[in-house]
Amino acid sequence: MHMRMTSQREIILKELQDSHQHLTADELYERVKKFMPRISLATVYRNLETLSEAGIIGKLEISGRQKRFDADVHPHDHIFCLQCQRVDNIEFDRNLVNPAAVASDKGYRITGYRVEFKGICSSCRNNQEKKRDGDEQ
Repeated sequence: MHMRMTSQREIILKELQDSHQHLTADELYERVKKFMPRISLATVYRNLETLSEAGIIGKLEISGRQKRFDADVHPHDHIFCLQCQRVDNIEFDRNLVNPAAVASDKGYRITGYRVEFKGICSSCRNNQEKKRDGDEQ
């Protein structure tokens, strides 16, 4: 897909890259409107979708959560915190999973897959421990 890189798209992409995070459209909108006060959330969202469709950024559609966008498009998986919704990259040995073998009995030809990890991040766990310690005193 050929896509023209507008100044809006350049600013949105730069903010996503500079964040080193997996931001939602709302979070990016808050960052971008500092540079472009007249931009709308719909415009940010539309540009994120266009950048995603062009393969310039990744789109994370984590089950039951708001879409997040990722400047890193190399194949990788994610882990998300069930409490604070934080999303991090996670690396694991993909050779441990053979998706073709897993789905062969269903008659599918696998064209791609993602693994979704979930848990409680260290920050939330530390907060739980501090709260629990405070309750015990």
